[in-house]
Amino acid sequence: MSNPKREMLRHFLATIAYRAQKVLRGAPGNYPDLLIGSGVRSPLEIVHHMRGLAMFTHSHFRPYESTHPPYLGWEEEVAGFHQVLAELDADLASDLPLLERSYERLLQGPLADIMTHVGQLAMLRRLAGSSVPAENFSNAEIRSGRVGSDQPDPADPD
Repeated sequence: MSNPKREMLRHFLATIAYRAQKVLRGAPGNYPDLLIGSGVRSPLEIVHHMRGLAMFTHSHFRPYESTHPPYLGWEEEVAGFHQVLAELDADLASDLPLLERSYERLLQGPLADIMTHVGQLAMLRRLAGSSVPAENFSNAEIRSGRVGSDQPDPADPD
């Protein structure tokens, strides 16, 4: 029997993956290292942080030695982020027990934080001179289990 909370979290992971790829797909070459001011993370630093947050979330199913990963290059950070989402999604789809936290706390904490950072990436993309086209996300082809970088094309903005 499926757990509705786990299914909702799986859909949220797929939503994160979809929205992240909408922002990252076709970004200009200067985008990963874009710096707009002191104390503001670059897109590369944000994706790295998102990967760490995904690892922290996953550590509540499978403990990690550390949820502070070393920095990688742009493509590797993006791939690593999606890899951790895939591992987390697989554990949510299984009967593996959740350790120490509630599903609600995972959503309100690290998963909501990841979505906030997706919004920051979109803002930085606009500042890089390559804004992301409008879309009606209610019509997007988002489905649980699809958490990789191979996301469908955007939905109509209507």
